[in-house]
Amino acid sequence: MKQVTSVLIGAGLRGGYVYSRYALEHPNELKVVAVAEPDQIRREAFAFRHNIPKDMQFKSYEELLSRERMADCAMICTQDRMHAEPVIRAMEKGYHVLCEKPMSPEKDEILKMGEFSRKYNRILSVCHVLRYSPFFTSVKSLLEEGRIGQLMSIQHIEEVGYWHQAHSFVRGNWRNAKESSPMILQKCCHDMDILLWLSGSHCKTISSCGGLTYFKEQNAPSEAPGYCMDGCDHRDDCPFYAPKFYLEHPKAEEDGLIYAVTDMTDTDSILRALRRGPYGRCVFHCDNTVVDHQSVEIEFENEVTASFLMTAFTNRCARRIRLMGTKGELSGDMEAGTIELIDFVSNSLEVIQLHTSAKGHSGSDMSMMRDFVKMIGEGKPGKTDASMSVESHLMALAAEDARVNKVTVDFKEYV
Repeated sequence: MKQVTSVLIGAGLRGGYVYSRYALEHPNELKVVAVAEPDQIRREAFAFRHNIPKDMQFKSYEELLSRERMADCAMICTQDRMHAEPVIRAMEKGYHVLCEKPMSPEKDEILKMGEFSRKYNRILSVCHVLRYSPFFTSVKSLLEEGRIGQLMSIQHIEEVGYWHQAHSFVRGNWRNAKESSPMILQKCCHDMDILLWLSGSHCKTISSCGGLTYFKEQNAPSEAPGYCMDGCDHRDDCPFYAPKFYLEHPKAEEDGLIYAVTDMTDTDSILRALRRGPYGRCVFHCDNTVVDHQSVEIEFENEVTASFLMTAFTNRCARRIRLMGTKGELSGDMEAGTIELIDFVSNSLEVIQLHTSAKGHSGSDMSMMRDFVKMIGEGKPGKTDASMSVESHLMALAAEDARVNKVTVDFKEYV
């Protein structure tokens, strides 16, 4: 396979450290030749790691995309509301595109991105990384082998984790739907995509309920200050006390969450950043608007039904699923890498233990990058295409519309 070249637009956590890591680990397959990032420290640090010369470092995507095409593809990892324009302009320039999810919080922009992929015959691969996990790959294979007969129902839960909710969706970049996108789109478009993929059909109707119940002002403990480090009397019995999480919780380092707080990860730098930075705020005194729990009910055109639950109030950041069929039942835990199959005829139980990585969505991130690079370098078809990503994104937006307006949405009419 020839070496694929790429430009990176947005050198934050996902673009700067996760997806681009594939180029450092597999330099014969992928090379990043240019970067666009408005933050000078991040831009220069990324350029140093990837040996990118000064004249290929840009402050904005507009500046980069004003030049003649300089690579095979563009990885676009900006914030939620900043995907559509660089994606469309990159495809017009001749780039194939890897787009961080969600594509956009706007229905018209999602449809336009899919349309331009077809118009210019470009690969538009959205980072629905779960499809590439050993877990969901195995679930899909077992389903297609007929191991549980005809699929009838799916029950799926995403356990966000109390600490992940506090970091990303209360204090962090995705806390406010108007600034980013609704929780069901930002966090759960992965899950809508998995349900669509496993069902083997198209969405027919969708309904939803839930809301922001706990992480709001009226639930703040008595006299809790706006920032954790301003002498909070509840520090010893609060699971969301910021200094304890960012200095002691293993996930802060393992998942790279600490780099959202500060690029300098020594104790003094972390404490300085928490004193008045967004990640040091009391979780009950933030400007968050996204839900902390939500359930979705889906009917597909082939009469498969699915029930999905997203909740912040768990210890683990995990996904568990049950598939119920006419000849058997499958249940699994993605993070544990376990799948259990029950056969109704023999009444037998088969337990499958998968090897899964502890990082990167159980190994999905690197598997997705490998697939994307092969699509470009070898012309191989991928596990997903833009049309299915468009549908699963619109399912998430329809679910939010159903929740807010307390209605059941006819999906065809919605689209």
